[in-house]
Amino acid sequence: MIPGSKKDHPSFIESFRYAAEGFVTAVKTERNIKVMLAVGLFAIGSGVVLGLDLLSWIIIFICCGLVIFAELCNTAMEAIVDLASPEIHPLAKRAKDIAAASVITLSFTAAVVGCLVFGRVLGII
Repeated sequence: MIPGSKKDHPSFIESFRYAAEGFVTAVKTERNIKVMLAVGLFAIGSGVVLGLDLLSWIIIFICCGLVIFAELCNTAMEAIVDLASPEIHPLAKRAKDIAAASVITLSFTAAVVGCLVFGRVLGII
């Protein structure tokens, strides 16, 4: 497909199918996505048990979504780097390490936010 060309451009529905394919591929092939989904499901289950209020649910869902988004972007960036530089190269390593650092930074931030949200609900904070 040529960028900007309408020839062979996927339909709106096909675009969703491709996105779902990408998500399923990431879940099947990437350990970290599985871990993040499990932690997200644990947070949602904990929220159900504790009876979170609407604002707390919004915060939890935004954090979970952002972490999954970051990991998907990191996975895509790693695939692009591997395609562009199949051999080990210092710049390829640098790009992959920085992309991974963005995920860990967001994950730690989401964990702190989760601790604050659940700590407030549990009366610890």
